[in-house]
Amino acid sequence: MPAELSPTLLLHDHLHGSALAFPDKIALVCGVQRVTYGELEAGSNALANRWVAQGVQRGDRVFIYADNSVEAVTAFWACLKANAVASVINPLTKTEKLRYLLQDCTPKALVIDSARLPVLVACLAEAACLRCVVVSGKAQQAAVDSFSASSFTVDVWAEALSKRDSIRPPRRTCIDMDLATIIYTSGSTGQPKGVMLTHRNMLTACESICGLLALSQHDVILSVLPLAFNYGLYQMILTFRVGGRLVLERSFAFPVQTLKLIKQECVTGFPGVPTIFAVWADLQSLRDHDLSSIRFFTNTAANLPLKHIQMLQDLCPEAQIFSMYGLTECKRCTCLPPQDILRKPDSVGVAIPNTEMWLVDEYDKRLGANEIGQLVIRGSTVMRGYWRKPDETQRSLRPGPLPGELVFYTGDLCRMDDEGYLYFVGRMDDIIKSRGEKVAPKEVENTFMNLPGVKEVAVIGVPDQILGQAIKAFVVLETNALPDAKQLQLLCAAKLESFMVPKVIEFVASLPRTDTGKITKAGLT
Repeated sequence: MPAELSPTLLLHDHLHGSALAFPDKIALVCGVQRVTYGELEAGSNALANRWVAQGVQRGDRVFIYADNSVEAVTAFWACLKANAVASVINPLTKTEKLRYLLQDCTPKALVIDSARLPVLVACLAEAACLRCVVVSGKAQQAAVDSFSASSFTVDVWAEALSKRDSIRPPRRTCIDMDLATIIYTSGSTGQPKGVMLTHRNMLTACESICGLLALSQHDVILSVLPLAFNYGLYQMILTFRVGGRLVLERSFAFPVQTLKLIKQECVTGFPGVPTIFAVWADLQSLRDHDLSSIRFFTNTAANLPLKHIQMLQDLCPEAQIFSMYGLTECKRCTCLPPQDILRKPDSVGVAIPNTEMWLVDEYDKRLGANEIGQLVIRGSTVMRGYWRKPDETQRSLRPGPLPGELVFYTGDLCRMDDEGYLYFVGRMDDIIKSRGEKVAPKEVENTFMNLPGVKEVAVIGVPDQILGQAIKAFVVLETNALPDAKQLQLLCAAKLESFMVPKVIEFVASLPRTDTGKITKAGLT
């Protein structure tokens, strides 16, 4: 028999390693639930074994359609251990989008919170790909009974974990170039794009970020970011990589509760977005809370205003502030060293370790200092491509400077100063960033056009102190239709995630057009 070689390091090996080193240590705090590394390892192993027994194979996709929860975290690791590809679906996703995602990704397994079952029921015609569904949350047994005539098996959460042992499942010859996850992000066409990330992509990003933040087993990370958002997903992965503790909240809906948790759990790291820090700034009780345990803040999605940087420094004089920038397609691109946060507050920093970047003009010519051009990223964090979208993949991944390689053309306009610090200018398309989420105006417009009384619509982003950008819709009504902005917002809320619903609706007699008759957004404010 040939000698057995050490297996390739995969993403879920980080959880396994921490479980071996710290089996009785609390890994995850979610509400009143406190889960140890040993329990998380055993639970994810059992669910993975259940899925393997039900026919989930290497490369199959698994949807996790639930709020931030112990079940969602366990399911993510179980998916990887089953040699499958995890895709965490935004829990705010409504019927039309879930229908599209099921058709596009064809998952074989699904974990779903019982509160979201009506959305799945409305999509059963597109769910023929499913072979096994696990229901978490309340009223689980009723859900199982309601699917008795379906083509897929349905388990309640506890039973799914109890039907198999908790021994680590076999690796099925997976290697680090295999897909680990598909993260759906809004596309400029209005259709979500599935960003394909390999184990190698994510392992590389984790190594670089852990090094930058000096993460260790002693860190306690408080995340209010959704696991469906890559920034939120990585908080879990980074924390478990080093054997730290993750305090996972469902959202930032209760900011005062979040501030109380910082003291209660002795939080050392807080990842945020500008929206969160803007809410903090408006809290009169902010300085009543003890934040002295925090040693670092991270920020992404947009630059932090200088007043918010100063607020954080005033609250936590000893804490470091890491301003970061990146895209789902390549995780992190840059990081502004904390010592430069006041010297270059408008910058998003320099390239993170194992990443190279430059700017090009429309003719693909490299640009010099202080010239504005498209950002190009080269490195091991760059995605495999967009799931089942070869044309869009080819537009974004193009031949690099060295033979045989592909580099990522981000579509972001940036400039670089004389010292090599990057400054984000804007998107080459019109993607809106609101509440830390990317919103495709086309998707909002498509929804509006299906509403009664709407003749034409144009959607833009406008500056907003809290949201970063607020969604604004300019609506032309059909003849005799009565303008009712509140009613349109309610109709949109039934079809779109909350962060996509326009904050402002302005009724106009007509929209500006180009010479060819196309609607143009130039001049709309």
